[in-house]
Amino acid sequence: MSDVDDGRPPAAGLAHRVPDLGALELLLAVARLGSLGRAARELGVTQPAASSRIRSMERQLGVALVDRSPRGSRLTDAGALVTDWARRVVEAAEAFDAGAQALRTRRDSRLRVAASMTIAEYLLPRWLIALRAQRPDTAVSLLAGNSAAVVERLLADEADLGFVEGLSVPAGLEEAVVAHDRLIVVTAPGHPWALRRRPLTAAELAEAPLILREEGSGTRQVLDAALGGLARPLLELSSTTAVKASAVSGAGPAVLSELAVGEELASRRLVRVPLEGVRLDRALRAVWRTGHRPTGPGRDLLGLTRG
Repeated sequence: MSDVDDGRPPAAGLAHRVPDLGALELLLAVARLGSLGRAARELGVTQPAASSRIRSMERQLGVALVDRSPRGSRLTDAGALVTDWARRVVEAAEAFDAGAQALRTRRDSRLRVAASMTIAEYLLPRWLIALRAQRPDTAVSLLAGNSAAVVERLLADEADLGFVEGLSVPAGLEEAVVAHDRLIVVTAPGHPWALRRRPLTAAELAEAPLILREEGSGTRQVLDAALGGLARPLLELSSTTAVKASAVSGAGPAVLSELAVGEELASRRLVRVPLEGVRLDRALRAVWRTGHRPTGPGRDLLGLTRG
């Protein structure tokens, strides 16, 4: 059916015809207290501002609402009727606000985090302890896996915020760099590399069988990219802890995050092997679904990573 121009001006939206909530609350306060001045004080506005708002509401509605006199302020007959309507509107707004608050409370009562192994083991615990101090009522669930698994969790809406170690972030996700890390070559003290007097070259590293994280992990992505191809696996293990344990046992050299081996290097259970001709630096990133930037506890956790 086509539109027909009947010559009348188009109706304005409700926002242009109905007073705002602040004005309606002021009118209700005047009705309850019998004084524009007392109503203004209760609502924390000046009396001239309150008078101006009442006059503006009267012009908007086209009727007088309040009779003002030295003895106080009295509602007109129209004002009494408008006050009854205003009360229903304000009560509905209060119910709306209570419902919205309930939604916020439900949203803020839990946080689903997915993190790659190195971040989950060596950085996330202190961030979560700090978040707990800020939001003691928020229940946090943590899903630890490799970077590829974290991406899958986020894209499937099974996590609110993720942390990854890879070189890039795929389509559908936004990111923020939260820390920097370096991969290093380590081995047990008895391995021949521990006694080398000159740095290991990139070619030697590419040719040697190594204890590695599995494909899909951020650590493996960075190493493979730095070597220009796939590193040679002696063992492929799905956790940083397992890779460390194998290296400490003397099974062979490993490439691990500098964050992960501080204690082992300090106690000489592992030895760092100098490396030249290749850089293994990487950025650690927070990631989330495009258009769903973290709010509530997720936003607070993101802020703590930058602190």
